[in-house]
Amino acid sequence: MAKRKTRNYFEPQRHPDHPRPVTRRQLIQQGFMAGAATVSAGGVLSLFANPRAAQAALSPDLQAIIDAGTCPLINPNAFNPVPFICFDLAGGANMAASNVLVGRQDGQFDLLSTQGYSKMGLPGDMAPGTPEATPTATSNGDHTDTSLGLAFHSDSAFLRGIQASLGAGTATNINGAIIPARSENDTGNNPHNPMYGIAQAGGDGELLTLIGSRNSDSGGNSMDPVGLISPEQRAIWRPTKVDRPSDVTGLVDTGDLVGLLGQDDAVAVMESIQRISSQKADVADPKISNAEVLRDLIKCGYLKSADVADRFGNQSVFDVTADPNIIGPIFTQQEFDDNGRAGREFRKTASVMKLVLNGYAGAGCVTMGGYDYHGGRRAEGEVKDFIAGRCMGACLEYAARVGSPLMLYVFSDGSLSSNGAIDDTQDGRGKGEWTSDNQSTAASFFLVYNPGGTPILRGADAAEQARHQQLGWFRADGSVETASSPAANNVNLLVQTVVLNYLSLWNADPFTPFQAQFPNHGLGSLALQQQMTAFQNII
Repeated sequence: MAKRKTRNYFEPQRHPDHPRPVTRRQLIQQGFMAGAATVSAGGVLSLFANPRAAQAALSPDLQAIIDAGTCPLINPNAFNPVPFICFDLAGGANMAASNVLVGRQDGQFDLLSTQGYSKMGLPGDMAPGTPEATPTATSNGDHTDTSLGLAFHSDSAFLRGIQASLGAGTATNINGAIIPARSENDTGNNPHNPMYGIAQAGGDGELLTLIGSRNSDSGGNSMDPVGLISPEQRAIWRPTKVDRPSDVTGLVDTGDLVGLLGQDDAVAVMESIQRISSQKADVADPKISNAEVLRDLIKCGYLKSADVADRFGNQSVFDVTADPNIIGPIFTQQEFDDNGRAGREFRKTASVMKLVLNGYAGAGCVTMGGYDYHGGRRAEGEVKDFIAGRCMGACLEYAARVGSPLMLYVFSDGSLSSNGAIDDTQDGRGKGEWTSDNQSTAASFFLVYNPGGTPILRGADAAEQARHQQLGWFRADGSVETASSPAANNVNLLVQTVVLNYLSLWNADPFTPFQAQFPNHGLGSLALQQQMTAFQNII
């Protein structure tokens, strides 16, 4: 038998059953493109560099505008109740069974058939419920692991990666839920991204509302649902691109003007620019469409520049590379400096989590490309999933170290299945090879970190809590039961489910604000909304 050639896991993926990639999304999904790092700073900040650490005070007339809350670009009372980070695994990654355990109507432990798990890449001797010859330190002994509350397969690459990033005791304060939900394979047209909904629901930051590792309207690979928010909100909240440490400090680069004049004088210069711009905006042509909105944005753009210079003159607090909670306890210096795929993903993740978990941004999206990993050895998916797990775990561990709650959401466009062929290589770990796209096996999941204790599932008893931990269910054959929940066959409603669960983390009654903020939602009756909510509030 001829020896099978193993492709380079991180080379672009040329699938014979896929068309030649031509769009940016297709290029990212198949690993032909990674995000370039650029950041567009607002107002005149892009003109300046080398700030001093002094604090300046805004003039009373401009401070009054900020305090009144009339500038839509500045929220003086920004409140980030539960920081939110999502991972967009572009291409159709595996979520269910081989990573997060899935089951039938009664929850994750209402096990599927052997054939169903085989379809999801698990041979019979590795299916959940079968004894393990050599259990892991946290395994239940039957190829399941509940050390994070949410049940994973005990050899899940996501789980192994998460655990490699977590410090002692962090896992105790983590729990999660999985949402069985189909989505189309290999398309950026899936309205998967929930970040605008999170912003609408109250997620805000001191400096920015939304950030993302891609320069797109959603900040990620998948798009956001049309109609979720107004066009005006979209214009104000469009995510700022952040995917490396220099982007983080670049966001608050107040410049040479501060270095030359001192911060007091630099703020005064920007205040003067704001006043001049405001006067010019007040005489703008009233025939221009949405002229009032345009005038407000012109005025506020420069006012925000002055406000940022006032509050964030000291860039050192934004330095990812000097954060003792990142370099050392989460990533080694060697890992962080690595020029390969893993190092780039670690730096990207660290940059996003630095801003979000310190309250500077309300929500962030990390896009990781090349997750259309079928057609090669199973080892390719295992290696890539482990890197993704390291990044997920980094966010959870950083939340623990800075004492912040976190909702971490993981999704992908489509999924894939196995034909039962086994990859016995070291990285393949004796699991089924991923051979084709298959949206019927798709799911999304989220993990919640609560610094005050383990997040508690809704439900009066263990059986009811199990149904709140799996929002919907799979058929015995390993396919999503499309009638099991509103989200199961509608990606728009999947996003609404995620937003509702975000609200539930900091509202004793999340259903009233959800109805008020999203009056046209499709999640049905109050009883159905309650059924689709996993956790009690954590703050």
